[in-house]
Amino acid sequence: MSVSPASYRDAFAATEFRWLWSAHLLSVVGDQLARVALTLLVFERTASAGLAALTYALTYLPDLVGGAALAGLADRFSRRDVMVVTDLARAALVAVMAIPGVPLAGQMALLVVVQLLTAPFSAARQAALPDILSGDRLTLGLGIFSMTYQVALVVGFGAGAALVAQLGVSTALLINAATFAVSALIIARGVGPHHPVAPVTDPRATGAGQWATVRAGWRVVARDPRLLTLLAIACCSGFYVVPEGLAVPYAAELDAGPGAVGWLLVANPVGTVIGMLLLRRVRPDRRLALVGPLAVASSLVLVPTGWLPGLAVTVVLWTLSGACSAHDMVVQATYVESVPAHRRGQAVGLAIAALRAAQGLAIVAAGVLAQLLSPSTIILVAAVLGVLAAAAAWHRWSRLAPPRAHPPPQGEADDITGRP
Repeated sequence: MSVSPASYRDAFAATEFRWLWSAHLLSVVGDQLARVALTLLVFERTASAGLAALTYALTYLPDLVGGAALAGLADRFSRRDVMVVTDLARAALVAVMAIPGVPLAGQMALLVVVQLLTAPFSAARQAALPDILSGDRLTLGLGIFSMTYQVALVVGFGAGAALVAQLGVSTALLINAATFAVSALIIARGVGPHHPVAPVTDPRATGAGQWATVRAGWRVVARDPRLLTLLAIACCSGFYVVPEGLAVPYAAELDAGPGAVGWLLVANPVGTVIGMLLLRRVRPDRRLALVGPLAVASSLVLVPTGWLPGLAVTVVLWTLSGACSAHDMVVQATYVESVPAHRRGQAVGLAIAALRAAQGLAIVAAGVLAQLLSPSTIILVAAVLGVLAAAAAWHRWSRLAPPRAHPPPQGEADDITGRP
């Protein structure tokens, strides 16, 4: 029997979800302001486009370490406490960054630490979400978080630089620090503790150290071919994220003028939001079947970009790629539901690390190759490789039974049902 798709009202009916989403919205707005502010600050002080790009990359790459090594904190402590403590720590660090006269090297070092703390926060939130929303509401909830982020990207690219120019870098950073502090207050006020209760039969659950938690989380993923396949599908984003890293030189290759860069940068986020709105209308069982084809299509529609079809066509193609990439919300929900509740934090952290590795390495490789090849050629090669990788992952996925959520440990069932 088919199940009707959940509605946005169903997701927001959960009180804890509303609090979590409010905190997420605040943090995303502040983060986008800070990201633009720091990039502009580095460029103003050094006049180096390379250092400016490195600063932007530093807001992403530390997730490699944080996701692998720190996300397990969400499996050792109350997930609410992990979110609150990391938010307060980030608020303090960003406030220090806003102090006039802090050396540029010091600001970049603080930025790395701030981003390292993002991994345990995200892992704790993702691990707590299945306790708040269940079934299709979980998929929709993850989609809402992603759409909020994508909309913030669009607004940030369009208005972030102008706003920072008006407010100043220090003020923008102080706003970011304030959003972290208010986020911590919201989560402490509106979200339950969500303790990671482990089965009594698990000998590693009692008194396990951080490294033991990390290893146990890795084992959960490594021993489950369904989780590995879902992770492989998610990591295919490394191929279709390449155009974002080459938007500036690609616009120059099109001879489209500096205004074209903005259109190219917002195309993917806008497409992702559109794709999520459309995918929400599809029956939940049908969405799982569409994961493979959409993963392939996310790269396939970028292939014509290699032949320089013009700005308008390119924007349409990049938007379509973003729309197809909306399958990620289904992948995320299936992955999180398929992990034992007491290992969710580390499993999510491993996924964060893998995604950042795939996307970061792809953008770095594209940047290196841009010294030798044209941007259009690099995007074409990335798109073809993405189609092949996604097709292989799709083939593997089609041979596996759809993942089933692990049953809750004895006595935990009341804690992980969706709460009204």
